[in-house]
Amino acid sequence: MATATATSAATVSPLTAPSKDSVSRYAPDEPRKGADILVEALEREGVKDVFAYPGGASMEIHQALTHSKIIRNVLPRHEQGGVFAAEGYARSSGLPGVCIATSGPGATNLVSGLADAMVDSIPLVAITGQVPRRMIGTDAFQETPIVEVTRSITKHNYLVLDVDDIPRIVREAFFLATSGRPGPVLIDVPKDIQQQLVVPKWNQPIKLPGYMSRLPKAPGEAHLEQIVRLVSESKKPVLYVGGGCSNSSEELKRFVEFTGIPVATTLMGLGTFPSSDELSLQMLGMHGTVYANYAVDKSDLLLAFGVRFDDRVTGKLEAFASRAKIVHIDIDSAEIGKNKQPHVSVCSDVKLALKEMNRILESKGAKLKLDYSAWRQELNEQKLKYPLNYKTFGEAIPPQYAIQVLDELTSGNAIISTGVGQHQMWAAQFYKYRRPRQWLTSGGLGAMGFGLPAAIGAAVANPGAVVVDIDGDGSFIMNVQELATIRVENLPIKILLLNNQHLGMVVQWEDRFYKANRAHTYLGDPSNESEIFPNMLKFAEACGIPAARVTRKEDLRAAIQKMLDTPGPYLLDVIVPHQEHVLPMIPSGGAFKDMITEGDGRTQY
Repeated sequence: MATATATSAATVSPLTAPSKDSVSRYAPDEPRKGADILVEALEREGVKDVFAYPGGASMEIHQALTHSKIIRNVLPRHEQGGVFAAEGYARSSGLPGVCIATSGPGATNLVSGLADAMVDSIPLVAITGQVPRRMIGTDAFQETPIVEVTRSITKHNYLVLDVDDIPRIVREAFFLATSGRPGPVLIDVPKDIQQQLVVPKWNQPIKLPGYMSRLPKAPGEAHLEQIVRLVSESKKPVLYVGGGCSNSSEELKRFVEFTGIPVATTLMGLGTFPSSDELSLQMLGMHGTVYANYAVDKSDLLLAFGVRFDDRVTGKLEAFASRAKIVHIDIDSAEIGKNKQPHVSVCSDVKLALKEMNRILESKGAKLKLDYSAWRQELNEQKLKYPLNYKTFGEAIPPQYAIQVLDELTSGNAIISTGVGQHQMWAAQFYKYRRPRQWLTSGGLGAMGFGLPAAIGAAVANPGAVVVDIDGDGSFIMNVQELATIRVENLPIKILLLNNQHLGMVVQWEDRFYKANRAHTYLGDPSNESEIFPNMLKFAEACGIPAARVTRKEDLRAAIQKMLDTPGPYLLDVIVPHQEHVLPMIPSGGAFKDMITEGDGRTQY
């Protein structure tokens, strides 16, 4: 999602003073290694936690980290676990996440996380060790040209060729990652530069004239007045809000109070407007609610705030909101008109735009006479006619029910991370998110294995919070090694594993579009299909994490309560039927009229 942050060009001051906590171990004019300068630069940016896995080319950085009194390293068990944890940290706190890896395979293991942060607009700073400068380009041991590899999946990246540049580069990296549309920045540091002794020059100005000049300005009042006029003229307006509103939840709620316009959220926007509010239409798109998609289809005004008209939202572009005037507010000019041409567009921080529109609405007050009661009534009828629902078969546990019970027992307050697939969609539909940064999921990239490490990052950033990884058996096993990190760091992460022994979402597509022909989507042991395989409880046991399995619906509530009541980490293996389908579903490239609301893998298509 094009994520608007609270940083606007007007308020930006990249020359931040050193963080209050950072006290140098060195006298100001004392030479020190480049690696020590790098770590002190991180401290000056306010970094408290990093996710770093050492290797030959990054050893010096790790040696320097052991001397820091401020920065804690949470040691992942795979570099992909480290970068996903840094993302979970960033997504749940709004602060930039930091991960560190060695050169070669360590650096390439960060690629999926960088791509994920790029497409979901997550502020991330990744630091990699590199072979010494003189060996670059010689195919040295553990050498990959990581700057070239990551060029198209980072917002910007650096190869440090002069030790004196480290303070400026680190400052620029954090500024780039967090300003405008956030994203990942990579810094590649050759080993000889990490070892070079030098006196640091801390107060170098950052050199980003082009970037600074392109940062969005405060929104123009005339445009916002025009939007308010469109609102007052419309009969059937809908808000379509995404990840770009994660820093403007309060302003969004005020806007909805003033106008009474119903709100549909994207996968990335869940929690920016409370799901349980009577004006919430919940999620729209491929697996969105009938009423959210109905509202967009019938609307005469679509207010698209902090969104990017992704194919999983729009389906067939020509048919999406075809009766509506479209207003698009986004911080990234490249998103405006990329997929769908708006009638009015504002390239700005959505927080500033909402604040200003709220001021205009407040000043106009009762004069506007906004009344959408007939429209809301029409949508409420849709809500009653087509609620999110599911069926129960005998004693089997419906996966949707497991998430509903979790929602009840945590009062909708847990931080939820997920893998990717059916369980992810059910977690989006059946957990009622109340606030932003509560829902951590790999949206645009759809990276399986995201849930467990993202939960680690969230638990580190939010000590004392209830953090639950709702995962599928396929996704969970992709980063199962991070159970070791959870145990060693004693993070109180609960894992609700919806285990159907299959790659569920692909199975659903096989059922619907491939006559249920199974093409390598069974994840159990084909020679013994009656047994659950692998035995996930043994993974937990290997890492000293308490675990239990539940197979019957009547035992589920007590099992989830026990998981939540047990101090520290816990794995609950919930066995669910693989025939379930995520519904509603608009097939890829389809339109509202093509929506499927019935059936599952027990039916032939």
